Amino acid sequence: MNDAVLELTDATVMKNGTRILDGLTLKIRIGEHTAIVGPNGAGKTTLMNVLTRQDYPLARDNGMPPVQIFGNTTWNIFELRSQLGIVTTDLHHRFVNGNAAGSISGVQAVLSGFFATQGFVNDESLTEEMHEKATDALRRLEADHLGAKPLDEMSTGEARRVLIARALVSEPKALVLDEPTAGLDLVARHRFLKLVSRIAREGTTIVLVTHHVEEIIPEIEHVVLLKRGQVAFAGPKSSILTPERLSSVMDAPIALQEINGYYYAKSQE
Repeated sequence: MNDAVLELTDATVMKNGTRILDGLTLKIRIGEHTAIVGPNGAGKTTLMNVLTRQDYPLARDNGMPPVQIFGNTTWNIFELRSQLGIVTTDLHHRFVNGNAAGSISGVQAVLSGFFATQGFVNDESLTEEMHEKATDALRRLEADHLGAKPLDEMSTGEARRVLIARALVSEPKALVLDEPTAGLDLVARHRFLKLVSRIAREGTTIVLVTHHVEEIIPEIEHVVLLKRGQVAFAGPKSSILTPERLSSVMDAPIALQEINGYYYAKSQE
């Protein structure tokens, strides 16, 4: 049985003649909460697009597949989304600001997770069990009071919680969060990270993609540092999150402090 959420082997993605991912080799195991950290331009967005099947690595000379998700090289996109919940800033904008999508209620947004649609579902396709699971998912995210509220009337933090409930409604094996606290104020950010910590402790594998080490919850023990489309460093958080290694990846002197399981970085330029 393959134990990997994602496995990339010598994966290269080209865009406009430029290598965005350059021979990237990476393995994220089920149950191994992982943070992928890097500056802008490190390849994080393209890595997310590989996961969502929007970008495809070049074929390898030896014919071996460059990417496997849950051990498979080919996927029905709808089946994949039932096992891999993904929440990105782009998804947030498409739901909240995308034409009429923002007018749907919180529970409608969560129900759409069963069909991998952008908020619109045929009521005849919904079952009582789906409604129960949607309500439970909102409650799990402390967002049950948002079920009837339109997305475009929610705060950024409220909408983000609804979208995570949508990602979790089909009980995926892993939850991928891309820059999850973007647009959140200090209080909303703290509340949000506490929820993610709880989800991790409940058994859903967390994959966090970020350029802010402050977002790395204590439950995450494996860290990958990306630089120019390659893995610069990877391993246990305690040995990877060091001032020297962060400074190398960020191309600037970085001071680092750990407080109660959270890390705080500060530029020394």
